[in-house]
Amino acid sequence: MGIDITGIGSIADLASSVIGKIWPDKTQAEKDQMAQAMVIIQGQIAAQQSQIDTNKVEAASTNLFVSGWRPFVGWVCGSACAWNWVGLPLANFITAILHRPLAMAPADLTQMLPLLLGMLGMGAIRMTEKLNGVAAK
Repeated sequence: MGIDITGIGSIADLASSVIGKIWPDKTQAEKDQMAQAMVIIQGQIAAQQSQIDTNKVEAASTNLFVSGWRPFVGWVCGSACAWNWVGLPLANFITAILHRPLAMAPADLTQMLPLLLGMLGMGAIRMTEKLNGVAAK
C-alpha cells in the first residue's frame, strides 16, 4: 500500500491558501498595490500623451482657426497689459495736465496676472514647438 502523493499536494495547496488568508504576505500585498498604482499612472501618461499629440497636430495646422488662437490670445493679453501699465498711466498724466481728469481705473490684477502668467507659459510651449519643428508657419 502506497501513499497517494496527489492528495498531499492538494492538501498543501489548501493549507497554503488558508495560511495566506490568515497571515498575508506583506511583500505580495505591496507588489499588488504597486501594480495597481502603475496601471493608474500608465493610464494618466496615456491620456497626457494623447493631449500632447492633439496639441502637436493643432499647432502644425495652417488653418487660422486651429493654430491662430495662440497668437490672438497673445496679442490680446499684450495689448491689455500695455494699456494697463503704459497707456492708462500716460493717458491719466496727459488728461491731468489738460485739467480734464480721466475717470478710468486700471484693470484688476487678480484677473490680469493669471492671464499673463498663462500666456508666458504658452509662449514657452510655442518656443518649444518652434525648436522641435512642429510650429505652424
